[in-house]
Amino acid sequence: MSGRLQGKTALVTGSTSNIGRAIAEAYAAEGAYVLVSGRSERRGAEVVEGIRARGGRADFLRAELDGSAAASTELAERAERAAALLGGRIDILVNNAGIYPGDGTADTDEKTFDAVYAVNVKAPFFLTAAVAPAMAEAGGGVIVNMGSWIARLAVPMGALYSSTKGAMETLTRAWAAEFGPRGVRVNAISPGVVLEPSEDDSHPAGRMMAGTPAGRLGRPEEIAQAAVYLAAEESSFVHGTVLDVDGGRTGAAVIAA
Repeated sequence: MSGRLQGKTALVTGSTSNIGRAIAEAYAAEGAYVLVSGRSERRGAEVVEGIRARGGRADFLRAELDGSAAASTELAERAERAAALLGGRIDILVNNAGIYPGDGTADTDEKTFDAVYAVNVKAPFFLTAAVAPAMAEAGGGVIVNMGSWIARLAVPMGALYSSTKGAMETLTRAWAAEFGPRGVRVNAISPGVVLEPSEDDSHPAGRMMAGTPAGRLGRPEEIAQAAVYLAAEESSFVHGTVLDVDGGRTGAAVIAA
């Protein structure tokens, strides 16, 4: 790696598995000090140990981002303290944590609705509210949100989840307008169907990528490299953009076999 994030501190929520883990590992490989965040102490320790074994710097901050302002603010404060111990601050925030219920609209109860919006929208909203002003005061920073291709290309299931990702893509543009003039760049990534590496490539989710230009499932590290780009200086003129990293799923007609 080229050290594009050398000297930076990154807080990555939901980074104990899949895309979040890949982003944390990619940031560390580029020189960043990474604050890995999630609910599982065990998985968090595994990610941190792996990063350190490869010569990177990382620590784990357990967080239950339940949508309350208090939980998001507490994580921001603990992350700032951890960064300060190494003489730094939060330079990069990745709002990645999220949950996906598979129920249809008629089968979704109010408790589930509230929980999904709490984790997928309220938690990153209040975390950004806690982090972005401090970034601006310190001279700038980067925020990367996670959208989804199904926010714009509808599928029969997942209306609740897709609506939360639509909200995050809208917030990306709103925050770019709000914080961009103060030195904080805000962008988002819209992944296609992405799964962690497996010996079995026959996962049913692969059918959703059939007929796309890529013709396959995405890999977490492919999303991570987009996150590196959005955090690094080469994207300094990129504001309020939703970067599609989806194998062409939303940008090209899918031809049925």
